[in-house]
Amino acid sequence: MNLTNTPSANRLHIALFGRRNSGKSSLINALTGQDTALVSDIPGTTTDPVSKAMELHGIGPCVIIDTPGFDDEGILGEMRIERTLKAIERTDIALLFCEENDLQDEKAWMEQLKAKNIPVILLLNKVDIRKDIATITATIEQTLHQKPLIVSAKEKRGMEDIRLAILEKLPQDFEQPSITGDLVSENDLVLLVMPQDIQAPKGRLILPQVQTMRELLDKKCLVMSCTTDKLSQTLQAMAYPPKLIITDSQVFKTVYEQKPTESLLTSFSVLMAGYKGDIRQFIEGASAIDRLTESSCVLIAEACAHAPMTEDIGRVKIPRLLRKKIGDGLHIDMVSGSDFPKDLSGYDLIIHCGACMFNRKHVMNRLESASSQQVPMTNYGITLAHLMGILDKIVY
Repeated sequence: MNLTNTPSANRLHIALFGRRNSGKSSLINALTGQDTALVSDIPGTTTDPVSKAMELHGIGPCVIIDTPGFDDEGILGEMRIERTLKAIERTDIALLFCEENDLQDEKAWMEQLKAKNIPVILLLNKVDIRKDIATITATIEQTLHQKPLIVSAKEKRGMEDIRLAILEKLPQDFEQPSITGDLVSENDLVLLVMPQDIQAPKGRLILPQVQTMRELLDKKCLVMSCTTDKLSQTLQAMAYPPKLIITDSQVFKTVYEQKPTESLLTSFSVLMAGYKGDIRQFIEGASAIDRLTESSCVLIAEACAHAPMTEDIGRVKIPRLLRKKIGDGLHIDMVSGSDFPKDLSGYDLIIHCGACMFNRKHVMNRLESASSQQVPMTNYGITLAHLMGILDKIVY
């Protein structure tokens, strides 16, 4: 993997947390060896979480998240802190900057990070200008129960220690080994059904299609592709039925009705459900569709913040199918991008997109939030398979 071909969602997300003017942006520049982040002596220079895709030596493709200081003040400061809190949701590893005085803020943030099962690396920065480092270090270790790394972003001191600490704390489930799992192996014939309709981006394939195709090629599978209207001709042109058919979820029923009996069937969205989250929880969540009534409330969550399109799957197609089954009175809310309610208690079901633009940590945090509030959660592809009556006929 390298900087040019690794999507941000597949990169290790490393977030920097600390007070204003603690040297977070300077550390990014020291780690990367270039002026990546804007720095100044003025507290509060970073006003929004800023994500930067980069390559760190020995670690590989990363996304570094530079956050505003968690001691920001005023109305705007509170809004910035709220944005910083949201950055936790997509953090794989946290670098937490410590100061030599009152450590209550650092303690509170460390507890929040650990509650999300995020590995934390403590840093004592600016040691080039501090005095009595040993005493400060001992105080931090006594208060936060972890020894900080001694670093100086200005002098680029301790950068190797940070790199080694990141490697040591790399989450075991950070990079899922496979999108298609054990569904196929070398020499298996796989057919991809990819409608090129009004929703398909002009001149390119969508990310889940590209990633799945690349993985199948890496597995040395025999890969063919077609649009929905050419499915019959493509199957006839094959010497033997494909081992697996992967389709766009919106045409699940059409493909199911035409597929050879011996061919397995799934969709890009269903595969993303397992690649990015907990497939079992998503499958179980789909059963809540049958318990919905016209007084129920459903939340549909889209990872992308793209402009709505004609016949948009999340804003139009799924709501239409749900209301056809449940009734026009069914209440449906829509959120996109990083927006996701803290309080989910008012919802009877959450339906999430495939989340190809999110890292696994972000999706798992949303699943955990839903589970802790006892709200079932499923995804687009699984929802469509359930509504079409073929959920028990697909593989994942």
